[in-house]
Amino acid sequence: MTESIIQRKSFAFALQIIDLYRRLQEQREFVVSKQLLRCGTSIGANVEEATAGQSRRDFLSKMTIASKEARETRYWLRLLQESNLAQIDANSELAAIDELIRILTSIVKTTSQTK
Repeated sequence: MTESIIQRKSFAFALQIIDLYRRLQEQREFVVSKQLLRCGTSIGANVEEATAGQSRRDFLSKMTIASKEARETRYWLRLLQESNLAQIDANSELAAIDELIRILTSIVKTTSQTK
């Protein structure tokens, strides 16, 4: 079975977050980096679970969780960017998470509206 766009993009984003986490660890930033690692990689994990959902309701539930994790990730990225906790430019990650949020919002809305 071929991967969907959201599967590919959420996996690529998780790799981006892992790289960012490593760079933050090198700068001795441990708190926000762990939050980012947890929620940033959780997006793709929930998308993967959704694709194996047992029902439409299960699919919708997992995609909703992925959407919430994406929004939490955006929060931590913005906090990191604006707090200057580390010398990191998170503009690339912020652009990527905004795209994921748009896709996930569309999936959740479409799935909720169709019967």
